[in-house]
Amino acid sequence: MPDIPCHPVTPMHVLNRRQAAGTLLALAGASAWPGAASAAPDAQALLAQSDAIRNPNQPFKVTVTLTEFEKGVQVNTTTLLSLARTLEAGGQFASLVRFVQPARDAGKVMLKNGSDLWFYDPGTKSAVRISPQQRLMGQAANGDVVTVNFARDYQATVAAEEAVRDGEKQTRKSYKLMLAAASSDATYGAIELWVDAGNSAPIKARFFAESGRLLKTAFYRKFQPQLGVDRPTETVIIDGLDPQAVTLVRLSDYGLRNAPTSWFQRDYLPRFSAE
Repeated sequence: MPDIPCHPVTPMHVLNRRQAAGTLLALAGASAWPGAASAAPDAQALLAQSDAIRNPNQPFKVTVTLTEFEKGVQVNTTTLLSLARTLEAGGQFASLVRFVQPARDAGKVMLKNGSDLWFYDPGTKSAVRISPQQRLMGQAANGDVVTVNFARDYQATVAAEEAVRDGEKQTRKSYKLMLAAASSDATYGAIELWVDAGNSAPIKARFFAESGRLLKTAFYRKFQPQLGVDRPTETVIIDGLDPQAVTLVRLSDYGLRNAPTSWFQRDYLPRFSAE
């Protein structure tokens, strides 16, 4: 089981997306920033910078390996090949995710294009709409394995400047961002995100349902040079209720891949092979 830092599980009282936004903005207004409010950095800019570290700004491919642990014992694993690109300047990513392993799932595909998320099964030759909130494996939801720009889906405010323990058990100076869902198709109702105060790299995140229930905590770690930027190649996801339920997301084999825009359409899914 991956070595992870301890963390407190504290529910956030958010009743729905609209109330989430109001609550987060109120929290930010009463934040730990001393002096004038203008002293706080631009939260949305910090979020966009963090997005750029998580995701290359060119069409790319990456292998995603999910490994699920229960009480320290590996219970499941899945390997995916992801292709991602933006379909318009400054727009949200479109993603094609092909299942590679286990063999029973090989060839299945997920497509994210705009607010639509589709699942295609070559066995039934049908594409069905699915929810990004739906669990894929362990603590990882469908929306966690498609490439997204948080800055497009969430409105950010800076809550505080904090020292936070990262996934390598190191203490780092950070900005704590409160993210309120800005659209109905956002995967989560609200997110707390800690980014490095020096370079905006993502450190830690807590993800909440619309009800305010803590769904999971994620630690971004093992930063390595990938396509010109130090990016997190592992994310440790811990269940919000059971800290012994852990999913490790590994990213490997990054490469530039300018997949045609025609591939990112529902009608193309029966022909997609990613070869």
